[in-house]
Amino acid sequence: MKWALLCGASGDLGHQIAKDLAADGWSLYLHYYRNKTRVDDLVVELAKNYPKQDFLTIQADLTAPDTMLQVASQIFGSLDALIFAQGTTEYGLFSQQEPQAFDQLLAMQLQSPLRLIALLEAKLARSQAARIVFIGSVYGGAGSALEVGYSTVKGAQSAFCKAYSKEVASLGITVNTLAPGAIDTQMNQMFSGSERQAVKEEIPSGRFAQPSEISYFVKMLLAPKASYLTGQTLYVTGGWLV
Repeated sequence: MKWALLCGASGDLGHQIAKDLAADGWSLYLHYYRNKTRVDDLVVELAKNYPKQDFLTIQADLTAPDTMLQVASQIFGSLDALIFAQGTTEYGLFSQQEPQAFDQLLAMQLQSPLRLIALLEAKLARSQAARIVFIGSVYGGAGSALEVGYSTVKGAQSAFCKAYSKEVASLGITVNTLAPGAIDTQMNQMFSGSERQAVKEEIPSGRFAQPSEISYFVKMLLAPKASYLTGQTLYVTGGWLV
C-alpha cells in the first residue's frame, strides 16, 4: 500500500490533492492545524469511497518547527510521498510588515517542512521510490511587489529542492517544486473582485486555475515513471509571468 503525508489537507488545494491521490490508490496521513471539521468530513468521505485504503489525521502547528518531531513520530513504517500544500501570505509593503508575520511565513513554509524532511528521510528511503513535492508559487521565480516575504520563502523552497535532490537521488527520492500561478482558492478571496479581474487580464489563459488542474501535476510527480525528474521547479501558470 502506498502512503503519503499531505500537509495542509484542510485548504482548498490540499483538499483536492487528497481526493485525487485517494482515487489513485494512495493511503493518506492528512495534516491540518485548525480546520478539524473539514478534514474529519474528508476522512469520512474518502473512507466510504475507498474502504481498502487508510486515512489518518495529524494535527500540528507548522509555525512551530519544534513540533515536527511529534508529527514524524505518527508516521509508521515507510513513507512513499511527502507533499507540502500548506500556505498563507502577507500582503503589503515589506518595510511595513511586522517581523513576526515574516517569521511565521518562514516557519510554516520553510523551517518546519525542512525539519520534517530531515526527520523522515530514513522512512522515505525505505520506499526506494519516494517523492517530496512542495507547492511553491510563480512568485518564487518572478517575485511580487507587496508579497515580498511570500516570494522569498517560495524561492527558497525551489533552492532547497535543487540542492537536497542531489543528496538523496541515490536513495531513490525525488524532490521537486510545483509552482502554480493564480488558483481559484479561498487564499485568493482576500483580494477584491476588481483586483482579481486585473490579474485575470494579465494571464494569457484568461482565468485562474482550478485546484484540480494543479493537483493533476502532483499526481504526475508521484507517478513511478516520474523517477528521473528531480531538483526541478515546474511552473503551471496559464502562461502568466513566464
